Amino acid sequence: MMAILGGTMSFAENGALLHSAVANKDSQKVTEILAKSVSNLDSRDYQARTPLMVATQQNNAQIAKLLIEAGADVNAKDGIQDTPYLLAGAQGYNEILELTLAHGANIKDTNRYGGTAIIPAAEKGHLETVKILLKAGLDPNQINNLGWTALMEAVILGNGSARYVEIVKTLIDGGADPNIPDKRGTTPLTHAKNRGDQAMVDLLLLHGAK
Repeated sequence: MMAILGGTMSFAENGALLHSAVANKDSQKVTEILAKSVSNLDSRDYQARTPLMVATQQNNAQIAKLLIEAGADVNAKDGIQDTPYLLAGAQGYNEILELTLAHGANIKDTNRYGGTAIIPAAEKGHLETVKILLKAGLDPNQINNLGWTALMEAVILGNGSARYVEIVKTLIDGGADPNIPDKRGTTPLTHAKNRGDQAMVDLLLLHGAK
């Protein structure tokens, strides 16, 4: 198990060169470091981020690919309970997301809000990401700590545009139940009506929403 700064090994001893190369987006340097050793592949910085997490935050698919193919842990949690997989899904970084899924991503893992990757993906309007995650087998009816599903987040936190309507349709086609209410018992249809999102209302009614 890799030590975190302040533990038995210092950060300088535990992968500082690799972190620096990743932070500087220096793929050549990353390649050189990995060719010598992968022992510090999952070393942590002061935010408990691995080099792969830093590359993911930058949406640097080239360096992420180098790290993942060298064996970087796609499920390594940082200080706020994100992983490279969860972050890529939430932000719609699809190339990195596909890499993590191909290298052991835990699709049942949850973020600090208790949601799987598909919930923030739907909330942020990442249609293609939602499709990728459904294909990977994510449960569209998982409920986060707020009591919301991916469909509910798309309705409540989306802007009612055609993109969000398509996301909700994609979720329903992927098995989402349009009648799972929030903690107060309010359904997605009621929220859509209250927001005046007629296209969303029409779609939900078409699929049996109440």
